[in-house]
Amino acid sequence: MAIAIQNEPNAQGQPSSSAVSLNAVPILPAEFYLEHFLSEGAKAKKHNPIRFLFKYESTPGLISLLAGKPNPRTFPMSSVSLTCADPWDHDKELSLTVDPDLLSQGLQYSVESGIPAFKDWLVGLQEREHGRSMEDEGWKIAVGTGSQDMLSKAFAAIVGPGDVVLIERPTYPGAITALQGLGAIMVDVQTNEEGLRPEHLQSIMENWPSDRPKPKALYTVPYGGNPAGTTIPERRRKEILALARKYNFLIIEDDPYYHLYYGEQERPASYFSLEKQLASATEPVGRVVRLDSLSKILSAGMRIGTATGPASIIEVIDRHTSSANSQTATLTQAMALTIFQNWGYDGFKAHTKFVSAFYREKRNQLENALRKHLTGLADWVPPCAGMFIWLKLHLNTAATSSSAQNDPEHGDSNELIRTKALEKGILLLPGTVCFSSGEVTPYVRMSFSLVDEAQMNEAMRRLREVILEARGGA
Repeated sequence: MAIAIQNEPNAQGQPSSSAVSLNAVPILPAEFYLEHFLSEGAKAKKHNPIRFLFKYESTPGLISLLAGKPNPRTFPMSSVSLTCADPWDHDKELSLTVDPDLLSQGLQYSVESGIPAFKDWLVGLQEREHGRSMEDEGWKIAVGTGSQDMLSKAFAAIVGPGDVVLIERPTYPGAITALQGLGAIMVDVQTNEEGLRPEHLQSIMENWPSDRPKPKALYTVPYGGNPAGTTIPERRRKEILALARKYNFLIIEDDPYYHLYYGEQERPASYFSLEKQLASATEPVGRVVRLDSLSKILSAGMRIGTATGPASIIEVIDRHTSSANSQTATLTQAMALTIFQNWGYDGFKAHTKFVSAFYREKRNQLENALRKHLTGLADWVPPCAGMFIWLKLHLNTAATSSSAQNDPEHGDSNELIRTKALEKGILLLPGTVCFSSGEVTPYVRMSFSLVDEAQMNEAMRRLREVILEARGGA
């Protein structure tokens, strides 16, 4: 038997080429990322030398003495059964058993990018949802321990100390802390009720100082944005994608609420979808790194998220996983795949429709409570996706910090939430943590995912008391 063992690939990942076109879909070449985007840490990161050889263990006739894998005879589990909802009727339940061959993979060390059959299913999902073809377009998918894991590793792949990342204002606090840890410079892009404002993004880029490094990426949560709850219309997404191509930056599309869209209008196309729709010979695909999560639609505790994007970046993420945490838990992947194979793609879609309808009703209940108790005391924009409402409290300086402006439309929600609101028995997220500067703000983020209608009304009644006391009873 003759097997040629390849050397470990370097950061370039693929052979050099000026332009790659598969089935007439132009894609950015591997050296594009090496030259412009991969961080110094990513370029230096090596694959786990043992795990790099795992792929050869499936070679027919090969006897492997490679890895210190525990013998499955010593594992006490011999089968795993579970009960889940029927996606077509959530009042009914399905009893499922993990396939023995799949269970053997789920109980053992595996490749860092995910159980192959699970990845194949997820690739099929991405192709159906976003109209993309992995075989023709040079992208890959990696499975991680939740989308936060994938977000942190995607940032690390392209961002190092002093690198610039464009972020929405406000933005997800977990992204801020991840970027701070990498020494990144964050530049705020203004938002409004329709999310990120492309005209402000264009102004930033047009006026970018010539002596400063240009931004490497734009980070965005496009559906049901965290914290603001906004969903970016498709016309804006096209403008933003055009700016990314014009000014040469990537888009990190963090999309845990994609399947929680409940707007009356058709769901806007994702950036991952649009970059193919708008591709041309001079505008190849390969600028979008897409992050998805099963936490909101399957189980938060299973900790499964994915990164989908250019092979050169996903391979760096895989190398990071191989050296940091070896792999995402394969048992939870096996359980998820068992459910998905039973449901099929149509059943998966039916389940996500149930989930989005559930959160639409939750949104409506909280809005009713807001109108009842906080009309005139707060402003908000109803979300059409996700599980958050971004609330601007009408405060004055009497009960807020000395740094707040003497204006009833301004105030320090941070101090108020951490003191007076807690005393009244209500907890919200102070808006200050959603700004990279940690600025004083009257905004708070409210989640409506867990509380029932009665609790919502009681919480808003208590918040009304807090605001009125802060306003001196006005």
